[in-house]
Amino acid sequence: MDVKNPFESPTTFRLHRAEYVVAWLAVNVFVVLHWSEIRWLPALVLFAYIDLLGYLPGAIAFRRSASGRISKNYYIAYNIMHSMITQGAIIVLWGFTIGWEWALLAIPWHIFGDRGIWGNFLKPFSLPFEPHAAPGYRRLMEEISTGNGRAADGRTPAAAGVHVK
Repeated sequence: MDVKNPFESPTTFRLHRAEYVVAWLAVNVFVVLHWSEIRWLPALVLFAYIDLLGYLPGAIAFRRSASGRISKNYYIAYNIMHSMITQGAIIVLWGFTIGWEWALLAIPWHIFGDRGIWGNFLKPFSLPFEPHAAPGYRRLMEEISTGNGRAADGRTPAAAGVHVK
């Protein structure tokens, strides 16, 4: 993945997930080390509200939709609630208003777990709300993974209409 090719191959996707698994494991270390200092009711609320507001409404709408098409608002809600920017702001607001506490670990535990353990990243409008294989993705991966600078059909990038600098 790069600025000109904003997609991930299966290998880069696994590596990307691995980075989040390591972050998730680090959060787990802090949870274990501070187990008795965590206020568990706020931690549970901080963990659950992300999906209660960001995932469940879209998942229900998707399952109820005969066509699988749902409003982009569900995607927006998911992406806002699962954004590290949003959740970082929540952590800062909570810290300055309620106080800095170990219950806040529930937020990175949720986000890092979603990305590292489950492989769920932000949702693009162009794909179904729930994971489904995009028909063109496999063809694209076959084409770029031949390893010899040629497309799966044998064409060079230039012959395939790709201008290489």
